[in-house]
Amino acid sequence: MKEIKKATRESYGEALLKLGKENDDIVVLDADLSTATKTNMFAKEFPERFFDMGIAEANMMGVAAGLATCGKVPFASTFAVFAAGRSYDQIRCSIAYPKLNVKICATHSGVTVGEDGATHQMIEDISMMRTMPNMIVMSTSDDVETKWAVKEIAKIEGPVYLRLARMKTSAIYDENQKFEIGKGVQIGEGTDATIFATGVTVEQALIAKEHLKERGIDVRVVDVHTIKPIDRECIIKCAKETKKLISIEDHNIIGGLGSAIAEVLTEEYPVKLVRLGVHDTFGKSGKAEKLMEYFGIDAKDIIKSI
Repeated sequence: MKEIKKATRESYGEALLKLGKENDDIVVLDADLSTATKTNMFAKEFPERFFDMGIAEANMMGVAAGLATCGKVPFASTFAVFAAGRSYDQIRCSIAYPKLNVKICATHSGVTVGEDGATHQMIEDISMMRTMPNMIVMSTSDDVETKWAVKEIAKIEGPVYLRLARMKTSAIYDENQKFEIGKGVQIGEGTDATIFATGVTVEQALIAKEHLKERGIDVRVVDVHTIKPIDRECIIKCAKETKKLISIEDHNIIGGLGSAIAEVLTEEYPVKLVRLGVHDTFGKSGKAEKLMEYFGIDAKDIIKSI
């Protein structure tokens, strides 16, 4: 990993600006949070293709659906708590059900939102979105991966929920890294354990991997950037090749990444999976790093579990 720290919401804003220059059908909608979601970069360059819908997130999803029926490729952005929570019914009935080409890009997800506190710390969105038919669910871990994801989801037809973070994380990948929607990225060949991680927790998994190596414990990390469709083949392979399996996520352990992996294991290769995440409780106000420690979703807890 590189020391350069950057939030995936910033990478999203930069990728959206570049995409707007390449495709005139890209339109962006925001709900009075463009400075925070970084869609303001697109707004400044393409004001005629940017729509600030005000504090009316549900309406924003309906308008995005309408634009999609006209051949546009709408990117609808707001905080995850408003995107998945406040707009659930509109996403379900107006976007997912008719399978419209809307990209919902939700920033400020998880407890790592920090000082905004429990009301704004969305830890249920992966669960809500992955149970919705027709919806692709993604959660990216660094700058390179986020920019790839934004570019790729613009190419595919149909609804996508892209989960982004407020907290800055280290650069994990270089520009030559190959990604594929629905395929996890395995880092390392260790056989002592597999750490399945997504979003901001991938960095924590890699930190744990290095510390464990010093103790003679060789683990592999799998970056699960696509939670739906999940990489079943990779999960089963890791279950067969490694002694222990751990999942970690900045999300409720009920219905999130760990649950998705457990579903695959139960059907295909029943083995024990230790799930690290928020344990069926709401968040708290505090610094992002302190909250990761409090809720047991940092490198120390991975090391302790293994």
